[in-house]
Amino acid sequence: MFSLVSMFLMSFQCHEDDVILLPCGLEVVSDNEAYETSESDNYGVLNVDLSGDCLTVDVTTSGCDNNDWVLTLIDSENIAESMPSQRYLKLTLFNNQDCSVVLEKAETFDLSLLKVEGTNEVLLNIEGLSESVLYSY
Repeated sequence: MFSLVSMFLMSFQCHEDDVILLPCGLEVVSDNEAYETSESDNYGVLNVDLSGDCLTVDVTTSGCDNNDWVLTLIDSENIAESMPSQRYLKLTLFNNQDCSVVLEKAETFDLSLLKVEGTNEVLLNIEGLSESVLYSY
Protein backbone atom coordinates (compact mmCIF):
# COMPACT_ATOMS: atom_id res chain seq x y z
CA MET A 1 0.00 0.00 0.00
CA PHE A 2 2.83 2.41 0.94
CA SER A 3 4.60 1.90 -2.39
CA LEU A 4 1.38 2.52 -4.31
CA VAL A 5 0.80 5.82 -2.49
CA SER A 6 4.46 6.79 -2.97
CA MET A 7 4.31 6.10 -6.70
CA PHE A 8 1.10 8.13 -6.96
CA LEU A 9 2.64 11.12 -5.18
CA MET A 10 5.84 10.92 -7.23
CA SER A 11 3.84 11.27 -10.43
CA PHE A 12 3.08 14.88 -9.41
CA GLN A 13 6.69 15.93 -8.85
CA CYS A 14 8.17 18.82 -10.80
CA HIS A 15 10.75 18.29 -13.48
CA GLU A 16 13.71 20.60 -13.95
CA ASP A 17 12.40 21.75 -17.31
CA ASP A 18 8.92 22.62 -15.97
CA VAL A 19 8.34 26.37 -16.12
CA ILE A 20 5.80 27.77 -13.73
CA LEU A 21 4.70 31.32 -14.52
CA LEU A 22 3.01 33.19 -11.72
CA PRO A 23 1.12 36.42 -12.23
CA CYS A 24 3.18 39.31 -10.98
CA GLY A 25 0.44 41.49 -9.57
CA LEU A 26 -3.11 42.65 -9.96
CA GLU A 27 -4.95 41.95 -13.20
CA VAL A 28 -5.68 44.85 -15.51
CA VAL A 29 -9.42 45.52 -15.74
CA SER A 30 -10.67 45.61 -19.36
CA ASP A 31 -13.86 47.65 -19.23
CA ASN A 32 -14.59 50.55 -21.58
CA GLU A 33 -17.43 51.93 -19.46
CA ALA A 34 -15.24 51.96 -16.34
CA TYR A 35 -12.47 53.59 -18.37
CA GLU A 36 -14.79 56.34 -19.62
CA THR A 37 -16.33 57.13 -16.22
CA SER A 38 -13.36 56.81 -13.88
CA GLU A 39 -11.32 59.69 -12.44
CA SER A 40 -7.55 59.55 -12.64
CA ASP A 41 -6.41 62.90 -11.29
CA ASN A 42 -6.43 62.47 -7.50
CA TYR A 43 -2.81 61.32 -7.15
CA GLY A 44 0.69 61.94 -8.46
CA VAL A 45 2.82 59.33 -10.23
CA LEU A 46 6.34 59.13 -8.82
CA ASN A 47 7.74 56.27 -10.88
CA VAL A 48 6.77 53.61 -13.42
CA ASP A 49 8.86 50.46 -13.86
CA LEU A 50 8.27 47.74 -16.46
CA SER A 51 9.90 44.34 -15.99
CA GLY A 52 8.65 41.54 -18.23
CA ASP A 53 4.87 41.36 -17.87
CA CYS A 54 4.96 43.36 -14.62
CA LEU A 55 4.26 47.09 -14.44
CA THR A 56 4.95 48.70 -11.06
CA VAL A 57 3.53 52.16 -10.45
CA ASP A 58 4.48 54.34 -7.46
CA VAL A 59 1.87 56.95 -6.57
CA THR A 60 1.55 59.64 -3.93
CA THR A 61 -1.42 61.48 -2.44
CA SER A 62 -2.72 62.51 0.95
CA GLY A 63 -4.34 60.01 3.27
CA CYS A 64 -4.20 58.35 6.66
CA ASP A 65 -3.09 54.83 5.76
CA ASN A 66 -1.97 53.75 2.30
CA ASN A 67 -2.81 50.12 3.11
CA ASP A 68 -6.46 51.03 2.53
CA TRP A 69 -5.87 52.54 -0.91
CA VAL A 70 -7.10 50.58 -3.92
CA LEU A 71 -5.22 51.13 -7.18
CA THR A 72 -6.78 49.82 -10.39
CA LEU A 73 -5.39 49.86 -13.93
CA ILE A 74 -8.26 50.04 -16.44
CA ASP A 75 -7.92 49.24 -20.16
CA SER A 76 -10.27 51.06 -22.56
CA GLU A 77 -10.56 47.90 -24.69
CA ASN A 78 -9.62 50.03 -27.72
CA ILE A 79 -6.55 49.06 -29.72
CA ALA A 80 -5.11 51.60 -32.15
CA GLU A 81 -3.90 49.84 -35.28
CA SER A 82 -0.51 51.47 -35.64
CA MET A 83 3.07 50.25 -35.48
CA PRO A 84 3.33 49.32 -32.72
CA SER A 85 -0.28 48.83 -31.70
CA GLN A 86 -1.46 51.11 -28.90
CA ARG A 87 -3.73 50.68 -25.90
CA TYR A 88 -5.27 53.38 -23.72
CA LEU A 89 -5.38 52.96 -19.96
CA LYS A 90 -6.25 54.81 -16.76
CA LEU A 91 -4.85 54.28 -13.31
CA THR A 92 -7.46 54.96 -10.66
CA LEU A 93 -6.99 55.37 -6.93
CA PHE A 94 -9.77 54.81 -4.42
CA ASN A 95 -8.87 56.68 -1.25
CA ASN A 96 -11.74 57.76 1.00
CA GLN A 97 -9.46 59.08 3.74
CA ASP A 98 -9.51 62.73 4.76
CA CYS A 99 -6.02 63.28 6.15
CA SER A 100 -3.34 65.74 5.12
CA VAL A 101 -0.38 63.37 5.46
CA VAL A 102 1.32 62.77 2.11
CA LEU A 103 1.91 59.05 1.57
CA GLU A 104 3.24 56.82 -1.20
CA LYS A 105 2.20 53.40 -2.44
CA ALA A 106 3.56 51.04 -5.09
CA GLU A 107 1.31 48.58 -6.89
CA THR A 108 2.25 46.00 -9.51
CA PHE A 109 -0.02 44.99 -12.39
CA ASP A 110 0.17 41.91 -14.62
CA LEU A 111 0.06 43.17 -18.22
CA SER A 112 -0.14 39.77 -19.91
CA LEU A 113 -3.84 40.25 -20.82
CA LEU A 114 -2.89 43.37 -22.82
CA LYS A 115 -0.83 41.48 -25.39
CA VAL A 116 -2.02 42.09 -28.95
CA GLU A 117 -2.24 38.97 -31.10
CA GLY A 118 0.23 38.87 -33.99
CA THR A 119 2.63 41.39 -32.45
CA ASN A 120 5.42 41.32 -29.90
CA GLU A 121 4.94 44.80 -28.45
CA VAL A 122 2.25 47.35 -27.66
CA LEU A 123 2.50 51.00 -26.67
CA LEU A 124 0.63 51.71 -23.43
CA ASN A 125 -0.80 55.21 -23.19
CA ILE A 126 -1.61 55.65 -19.51
CA GLU A 127 -3.59 58.80 -18.80
CA GLY A 128 -1.62 61.26 -16.69
CA LEU A 129 1.83 59.96 -17.65
CA SER A 130 4.00 62.28 -19.71
CA GLU A 131 5.39 59.37 -21.76
CA SER A 132 3.94 56.15 -23.11
CA VAL A 133 5.27 52.79 -21.94
CA LEU A 134 6.49 50.30 -24.57
CA TYR A 135 5.48 46.80 -23.46
CA SER A 136 7.53 44.15 -25.33
CA TYR A 137 6.77 40.45 -24.96
